[in-house]
Amino acid sequence: MTRRVLAVLALAGLLTGSPALAADGAKIFQLQCKTCHGAKSTPMGPSLAGVAGRKIAGLTDFKYSAGLTAKAGATWTDANLDAYLAAPGKFAPGTRMMTGVANPADRAAAVAYMKTLK
Repeated sequence: MTRRVLAVLALAGLLTGSPALAADGAKIFQLQCKTCHGAKSTPMGPSLAGVAGRKIAGLTDFKYSAGLTAKAGATWTDANLDAYLAAPGKFAPGTRMMTGVANPADRAAAVAYMKTLK
């Protein structure tokens, strides 16, 4: 229950700066995201440094899927990051990211962590 409340508050923008939430997100990132997403873009995935607030499909050093390219111009808001992590293929049909983060609290923590990446 507590994690669910934290997730709702984080998605509402009330706890996105919470160090504890970001620390939980760092653990999730290490387990689920790090393989494809590093400090620099690779053929496996774009860098997530600065992703929060960046334009979707906005890096020039990564070849995005058609699904994400179709969303170019939109911004990676907390809500868009949450929706993409919840169901990548639903958010951007044709995306190459196959696995999402099912648990809403884990997604909120991952988004909080991604907001710390510079």
